[in-house]
Amino acid sequence: MFRNLLIADSGKGHVEEMVRMLQDIPSLKAAGVSLLHVVPEQMQAGADDHRAEAEYLIQSAITRMGLDPNRVKSIVREGDTKQTVLKVAEEENCDLIVMGSRGLGRLQSILANSTSQYVFQLSTRPMLLVRDDLYVRRVNRVMVTIDGTGVGEDALRTACEMVRDIPDGVLTGVHVVAQATSPSRGGKSKADKLLEAAAQKARSYGIEFKPLTVEGKDIGRSVCRGALECNADLLVIASQDRRPLVARGLVDLDKLLGGSVSDYIRVHAPTPVLLVREPERN
Repeated sequence: MFRNLLIADSGKGHVEEMVRMLQDIPSLKAAGVSLLHVVPEQMQAGADDHRAEAEYLIQSAITRMGLDPNRVKSIVREGDTKQTVLKVAEEENCDLIVMGSRGLGRLQSILANSTSQYVFQLSTRPMLLVRDDLYVRRVNRVMVTIDGTGVGEDALRTACEMVRDIPDGVLTGVHVVAQATSPSRGGKSKADKLLEAAAQKARSYGIEFKPLTVEGKDIGRSVCRGALECNADLLVIASQDRRPLVARGLVDLDKLLGGSVSDYIRVHAPTPVLLVREPERN
């Protein structure tokens, strides 16, 4: 599933709790970990002291998270946190970035210079965002959005691979419809067909799948409502790559200020959110 994790830990929030919970999943317990601590650029005087303190903080975090030190690569960098997280993720070829989030809205994120929002916008790698205001629980009930897209299939596969390794794990697939739809001639609606195909995929992994159709015109709100109804411990969503190639180096302000579904969910979901991104295209 995920073989190389990048944990960008500031020592605040609930990221460390989330990582401890993930240690109960065998496939993630076996993954390599890059633990990153970024210190602001300093004048030469005192730089060695800042680095020594950062090394101490990383070693303390390794102990608190219950990680095997032999599987952890400690990385201390000086610079801008946002750019450094993206750079290290590329250098280490990490396939999952784990970060904390203050749960700021789109405009607030821009004004507050949010690190997690910046990385979320510019990285094509899957991200696990853990809001500071959430109560993190052991992962047992996973919910995944079912939308019939290619990246949606990637999200479903990721959720299946995760739940397969969880004893008594349950996977709920949620599909949002604007209004109740009439069945086709075959007696099944489009939502029924999408969820049935997802259930078949889940069965191929040998796991239990619970279909859930939520009615609502606002997809983000409806997904969050579904996560609350099924008491999900983790929400896996497909997040389309919204940046044109010519703007890969720019934060997509239009989307930040607009009605992005994934932006809404990352701020309002009642559970940590794993965002599965579209692969990088040349």
